[in-house]
Amino acid sequence: MPLQVEDIQGILLYGYGQLRHACFLLLGITDKEAAQKWLGTLDIRNADFKPDDVHRCLNIAFTATGLKRLGLAEELIGEFSTEFREGVAGTEHRQRILGDIGESSPDRWRWGGSRNPEPHVLLMLYGRDEAALSVLLSEQRLRLTSFGLQLIEQLDTTWLPEDKEHFGFRNGVSQTGIEGVHTRTSPGNTVAAGEFVLGYPNEYGQYTDRPLVNRDQDLQALLPHAPDDQRLHDLGMNGSYLVFRQLSQDVRAFWRFCDEKTRRRDGAPDPEARTRLASKMVGRWPSGTPLVRSPEKDDPAFSRDNDFLYYGSSDAHGLKCPIGAHIRRTNPRDSLEPDPGSDRSIEVGKRHRILRRGRIYGAPIARSMEAADVLAAGDAAGERGLHFLCFNTHIGRQFEFIQHTWINNPGFDGLYEDDDPLIGDRGSGHGKPGGTFTIQADPIRTRVTGLPRFVQVRGAGYFFLPGLRALRFLASRP
Repeated sequence: MPLQVEDIQGILLYGYGQLRHACFLLLGITDKEAAQKWLGTLDIRNADFKPDDVHRCLNIAFTATGLKRLGLAEELIGEFSTEFREGVAGTEHRQRILGDIGESSPDRWRWGGSRNPEPHVLLMLYGRDEAALSVLLSEQRLRLTSFGLQLIEQLDTTWLPEDKEHFGFRNGVSQTGIEGVHTRTSPGNTVAAGEFVLGYPNEYGQYTDRPLVNRDQDLQALLPHAPDDQRLHDLGMNGSYLVFRQLSQDVRAFWRFCDEKTRRRDGAPDPEARTRLASKMVGRWPSGTPLVRSPEKDDPAFSRDNDFLYYGSSDAHGLKCPIGAHIRRTNPRDSLEPDPGSDRSIEVGKRHRILRRGRIYGAPIARSMEAADVLAAGDAAGERGLHFLCFNTHIGRQFEFIQHTWINNPGFDGLYEDDDPLIGDRGSGHGKPGGTFTIQADPIRTRVTGLPRFVQVRGAGYFFLPGLRALRFLASRP
């Protein structure tokens, strides 16, 4: 079943890599009728475009409360997923499984959470250059109050050279491909469209639950028919659930830790060992080269390589890429049960994949982002990190599963007290200590202990990204 790209918002299928400048506006709805009029005037970018022809883009998503503010009936909101309706900070259970405790607790967030105004709308703005983004941002901000909208937060972004993130590693290499859309990804990294776009078969060959509308609730026939039940109109079709988390990175703490753990016996720093430990924790070298391709040193020839397996690269025991490394946890490929090393293992893993669409924010501590320069730099003003955005059609089975069962789990794949060395919550949500990183070796493994938490949550939300026909439906509700 081909995707209806003209009805799908562009950010869902493409990351707008050619548009390096972005800004996210979190909005509150104060006047329903005015907000509906505003929604009807927006020029939302769909997924039917040529990247070279686009200089700016606008996309939009809503929280469950935002849909209520737009007048969507309670019975229809009840058909959205439980995770979306409850919200990312809706229950203590969800906070524990996501690791949103301590300094990352929702009561400490800067937006979202229990102490801040609840956002209703997420407006995503993209520009090819600063000027294009600035004009788009000015246009949208000028119109807010006259259309019954309140600006809650403006989240700016930064583009770093060589597509790196603040820890100094190439970002966005391990991206998932959508079946029928992305033709350059390998079969092992190409996933059924229904895992990311509602209204299409998922990896189970089924349609993920989504809100369906009776004909008498859509008298103008604005919505598409449900492919699995032609009697109903499909409010969810060509949409997706968007997870947004603002993640603050303690870059100095990360490199200080790696430096202290790798100093020579005389106390002198060992730059090569420092970079090697950091790369073991990530699973890639700073250039992006995966350790399974070049376990002993960085080799930029493989800097964009994402077509590899673990068992298929003779690394069943983690002697090249440690079992607990960040990229091995977030995408285990062929390394987990059932039957590690088989197609079955890959197939099961595909049911827990997400589409990442995040953006960096904040100025780097050192312009070069090299470890030595970070360690030598003085105290850096401001904060830096990642605006993490991802899409999935089943938040519980995809994003939350990855976060709880793979990233924060100290017992991942036979380990005992190792959570994700880069972004883990140090075992807090499992009632079991984390903060250990095991480097498998023959004959003797190495255990690095005392890892602090390098990444903290500053805000988060679950949003629904509608298709364009669904947007027209929302804008026309009486």
